[in-house]
Amino acid sequence: MYQLNQYSQSWVPSANGSMFPVQNIPFGIFSDQQSRRACSRIGDYIVDLSKLADKNLFDKTGCNVDTLKGSVLNSFISQGKGVTGKFRLRLAEILDLQNENIFRDAVQDCLIPVEQCVLHLPLNIGDYTDFYSSREHATNVGIMFRDPANALLPNWLHLPVGYHGRASSIVVSGHKIKRPQGQIIPKEGEPPILAASRQVDFELEMAFVIGKENEMGNSIPLSEARDHIFGLMLFNDWSARDIQKWEYVPLGPFLAKNFASTVSPWIVTLEALDAFRVEGPVQSPKPLEYLTPEISRNFDIQLEVFLNDKLICESNTKYLYWSISQQLAHHTINGCNMKVGDLCASGTISGPDEKSYGSMLELCWKGTKPISMDDGSTRTFIQDGDNVTMKAFAKNDHYCIGFGECSGVII
Repeated sequence: MYQLNQYSQSWVPSANGSMFPVQNIPFGIFSDQQSRRACSRIGDYIVDLSKLADKNLFDKTGCNVDTLKGSVLNSFISQGKGVTGKFRLRLAEILDLQNENIFRDAVQDCLIPVEQCVLHLPLNIGDYTDFYSSREHATNVGIMFRDPANALLPNWLHLPVGYHGRASSIVVSGHKIKRPQGQIIPKEGEPPILAASRQVDFELEMAFVIGKENEMGNSIPLSEARDHIFGLMLFNDWSARDIQKWEYVPLGPFLAKNFASTVSPWIVTLEALDAFRVEGPVQSPKPLEYLTPEISRNFDIQLEVFLNDKLICESNTKYLYWSISQQLAHHTINGCNMKVGDLCASGTISGPDEKSYGSMLELCWKGTKPISMDDGSTRTFIQDGDNVTMKAFAKNDHYCIGFGECSGVII
């Protein structure tokens, strides 16, 4: 029986030492000259899963290969981890160096250079929830806009705060984002005007994909949350801070958030990230029993944000106070039903120091500390033509698991 381990190598030369080694095997949707269909990635190559499945190499996984021919991955994911997990391991086996003589000739025509392909949004996202799970971020915002001595609201340490976002405006990396307009207050004390936002911001987040549904009225216990999460995607929750400041009372952000969110094209499975599980921050006071974790709950995933190729932020998902399992358990404690393909984002991920702050709002501290760019200009928020690129990777002494880029240009 095939065993994928930390020492496994691929016969695809560009895979070994890359962010897409045989230990990764993410899932996505691509097109070339043909229609959109399912794919994976190994090194610098796209793996055409639909074409590969036609060679009868996945017959023993239980996978309905017709689900690989669709323009989104929802049907493939809905088969459950018992199937998708076997499929992923089988693909790793096919690409493993020790099996080169068995599979290389059959697989070669299913490998397409990445630069010859277009990657698409891999899901039909029915619903999207955005959480507020970073204590550092919530504290920074509280200091800036409320009472520094009481930066966190009373409920924050007791539950993962979240709100229902807009799924229809989630786009894949590379999509240009039009600067939003809305009501803003031009100067303190003046009436609102309708204008283009002057304070467009990024928010560095990680999102998880629902892979298993629960019936309406039934909650998902914390101990079972992992079984309902298919994988993770890098996520940029674009924000218009000036619109948000005027509109958010009393129900929270609306136009300030719903104009666009950007995701990376690859879904990295939880199984690929198992080697990078770590303890999260100490939670005090202790959460209610339904939110009390029994196992290591966070991942050590390094995060980077580039503004026009300048590295401006380095953070990590290990800083999240509330884990993805806690987020999902709380989301459904009232019986809310989740659907395959639904997306839940972490909220801005900020760390303990200024270089790890996950938004321009924090990095520039509400506009008081501009970022100096390489061309001599400065930024406090995102200007037209600016390109924001996020990257994520989990790395140990043996291999690195990458997420691909999450990139967007404001126009």
